[in-house]
Amino acid sequence: MNLLITAGNTLSLIDRVRCITNVFSGRTGAAIARTAWGRGHTVTLVTSHPEALLEYGVNHRDPGERFTVQTYRTFDDLATLLQTQLRGTGYDAVCHSAAVSDYLPAGTYTPDPGTYYNARTNEWEGRNGVPALTEQTAGKIKSSEPELWVRLVRAPKLIDRFRSPWGFAGILVKFKLEVGLGEEELVEVAEASRGQSAADLMVANTLDGAKHWAYLGPLGDRYDRVPRRELPDRVVLAVEHLYQKRAANG
Repeated sequence: MNLLITAGNTLSLIDRVRCITNVFSGRTGAAIARTAWGRGHTVTLVTSHPEALLEYGVNHRDPGERFTVQTYRTFDDLATLLQTQLRGTGYDAVCHSAAVSDYLPAGTYTPDPGTYYNARTNEWEGRNGVPALTEQTAGKIKSSEPELWVRLVRAPKLIDRFRSPWGFAGILVKFKLEVGLGEEELVEVAEASRGQSAADLMVANTLDGAKHWAYLGPLGDRYDRVPRRELPDRVVLAVEHLYQKRAANG
């Protein structure tokens, strides 16, 4: 098979030197890529943390035959890379494990003189009339500003573009992380999310459980609780099984 695997976090820029991001390091995607490559598949790993491959014995600067590493930094970088790859390359499967930003900065503002935020009433107030904010557009916003207000807007779900408009028709593995859910509720939420993105398989876990286990499914009519150390092998085996099943059915 020819597999595309995404890994790592995205940066969402506030100015040219500051950003919003998340804590994920790309280790899960790197491990899946190494496992798939070790089983004889052709792998393209799109990651913001190529150095994570070193933990699995792969030199990211020279990974070897059948293994390509492409890097990104920002949400826009990843969106552009995926669109190019999915429209231009015949991948059999995609494992989208990258932790993509849910919100993107849409302006950074400072209160005008006399404008302040009243934390007691949760309202903006102006000592000299109508409260007002000024957008800061410098490449590096001055650190002397007493406070900054960053407007965040919902980011598009990249995985929801894979099927349409990007036209990917192969096996799609979606990853989902939740906080504060019990395991039964996690599986219910994961299955609904899988359907929303027309994914074939889902890997779901919680922030507290992520180092120890994940749910993988649907496998038949169930989700399996998989120990973390077994997850790369189980994901690749599940993708292989689906691929072979589809090939047999023509």
